[in-house]
Amino acid sequence: MMTGGCHCGAVHYEISGAPKSHALCHCSDCRRHAGAPLVGWMMFAEEAVRVTKGAPKIYASSENGRRGFCADCGTGLFYTNSVMLPGIVDVQSATLDNPEAVPARAHIQVAERIPWMASAHDLPTFDRYPPPK
Repeated sequence: MMTGGCHCGAVHYEISGAPKSHALCHCSDCRRHAGAPLVGWMMFAEEAVRVTKGAPKIYASSENGRRGFCADCGTGLFYTNSVMLPGIVDVQSATLDNPEAVPARAHIQVAERIPWMASAHDLPTFDRYPPPK
């Protein structure tokens, strides 16, 4: 059993079973909705995902795409598309209580990737912040 929720705690969910996939999506829709250069998604059968507290607000982000998010804090939680992914719920993997439990397995929609993201792993890293100059 996996659990997760939004930033403010108004919406919680639980998931039974293993994900069908875990991918890092670079599409412009995901980027713009999250305000981030990519979004991690874990794919589950619809019946495996259950909201246990609150109710996500649903936004029609495209003709068939629906995004569920917390109406209080704005955290993106779910994505469904009844035409492209019938019976599937994508869960934003960073909203899991234990996001490191299932490593991502692929990058998807790289045709829309921000060009500098291709070499982002080459950037300097810091445990917290860079030292002052």
